[in-house]
Amino acid sequence: MNPLETLLQARLREGPVPAADVMALALYHPGHGYYRRAQGPWGFEGGDYYTALDLGPLLGEALCLRLLRAWEDLGRPETFTVLEPGAGRGWLGRDILQAATGPFAEALRYVHRDDNPAARAAAGEALAPWPDRVRFAAEGEALPPFVGAVLSNELFDALPAQPWRWDGARWTREMLTPDGPAWLPGEPCEATAWFAAHAQDGLESGDGAPWCAALPDVVADLARPLEAGLFLAIDYGEQASRLVDKGADLRRYKGHQVDGKWWEDLGDSDLTADVDFTRLASLLGGHGFGPAATVTLSRWVREHAPLGEWEEAWASLTPAVRIQRMENLLQLTLPTMMGERFRVLEAWKRA
Repeated sequence: MNPLETLLQARLREGPVPAADVMALALYHPGHGYYRRAQGPWGFEGGDYYTALDLGPLLGEALCLRLLRAWEDLGRPETFTVLEPGAGRGWLGRDILQAATGPFAEALRYVHRDDNPAARAAAGEALAPWPDRVRFAAEGEALPPFVGAVLSNELFDALPAQPWRWDGARWTREMLTPDGPAWLPGEPCEATAWFAAHAQDGLESGDGAPWCAALPDVVADLARPLEAGLFLAIDYGEQASRLVDKGADLRRYKGHQVDGKWWEDLGDSDLTADVDFTRLASLLGGHGFGPAATVTLSRWVREHAPLGEWEEAWASLTPAVRIQRMENLLQLTLPTMMGERFRVLEAWKRA
């Protein structure tokens, strides 16, 4: 039997287990969790999912320009630190560092934060060309105050979350029982009050969403050391009202296939939950950030990427490389691909 299933069976003998606890065990168990394995789960061949970074460098190049403008808005400080939590293989940091030039490149410092052993090993190789501008930090490590940016790409969707659903008369939460998953009655709590407050035109049967109990602590940990600068999060999710209205649930990714069977293949498949961008913005506001703006990834790329310069530069590339760049851009902008499924949140903290 899968070692995580053995642990879970012991829990089940004590009663039903919340889906969020199963997700935490499956992803982050120190010995057997999906994100604690020695082999990375990403990529097209042999992986369970791919990210925008597997498609090419354009996201990193666009983000580099956005960070350059942030550096200028802050008065061009001598040191501009970019913290990336959940940084994975370090490819986003690599693409940003490769694209940075001039005085901004001299000021730029990148902090990679991810305890996944496979990610840490891959990042060590990807970021090796910049030994004086890269630092590796452990999750939970207290960081000194800095000016710059906190940048995340698909971080918040991987935090354990508990699905809740209104059945027309009461709130229920998804649990794992010895007979499989089930929606069982749950006591009113902060999560249900939030969902009720953000339901469009009142609650209807089937309304609900996943609730990440750890989100306040994660936001506080990331916001605390940033004295001034930009908080930018790329993830898939919706505003609270949209999430509640569609009754979002957990997703399982395995072999590039997606379904809702979060209780299967524990430790051998990825589990994710839609991000509540309304709640994320509200929490940032409590840590001194101004009003957050959230747009689709497609719109963000069109607003911040140098599309005309890219087109001109690509003219000198070989046809094969030019096609790769165009496919990379289409993946980031087309509604049927990442362009509409992902959102970008930006919020500023002023000194």
